[in-house]
Formats: sequence, C-alpha cells, structure tokens
Amino acid sequence: MSANTPTRVHYHKKARELELGYANGESYRLPIELLRVCSPSAEVRGHGGDTAVLQVGKKHVGLQNITPAGNYALKLHFDDGHDSGLFSWNYLYELATHQDDYWRDYLQRLEDAGASREPLGIEVKPV
Repeated sequence: MSANTPTRVHYHKKARELELGYANGESYRLPIELLRVCSPSAEVRGHGGDTAVLQVGKKHVGLQNITPAGNYALKLHFDDGHDSGLFSWNYLYELATHQDDYWRDYLQRLEDAGASREPLGIEVKPV
C-alpha cells in the first residue's frame, strides 16, 4: 500500500467534506466544492493545452455516492450530475496537502472571470 493511500474515507454530508485518514495518523477534510472544481475529468481540465473549463456556482455541491476504482482511485458522484473524473490516491493526497494553494488559485480564476461560487439563481419574470 502506498503512503498516499488512505486507510479511512468518510463523507461528512452535513459539512459537505470528504475526510481522508492515513496510517501515519494524518487526517484531512476536503470540501466537496474543491473536489468538484478540481475534478481530474476532461470536462473540467479540458482536452489538453489551455482548454480547462472554469467551474462556477458549485458552492453547495455535495456527493451522491463514492465508488472505488480498483485499488488506486475513487470515483466521486457529485449531486450536480458530474461523475466522470477518477480521483487517484496521489491526486487526493496532493489536493489535501495543498488545498490552500488550490483554493487561492480557484478563487483568483473566479475573480478574473467575474464569476461566482454561488449557484446561479432562477430569474422569474412577471407575466
């Protein structure tokens, strides 16, 4: 087993956080929003070059399910329908141990795009 393979994975539904515990006693809680906006899927990262798609309005996203992908990754099924990325143990550990950097980068990209973490509201027009 790799040092980056968690011995415990727990979803805290109310807090919308994924907890990863490791054999050495380390434990990390990753916000589901961060996992969603940093998904390793082509839908988020793009298909190479500068084709990444900025994810907006994901502040309240949660998980519907978590399934193992062999002995090397998790498939996270988000409640907004996204489920195409495989989160390898190494990538989850990278996100966990550097989440401040990932947050800072994400928030800067949102600001640069004039976008928001808040979901888009439904505009109701009077009849």
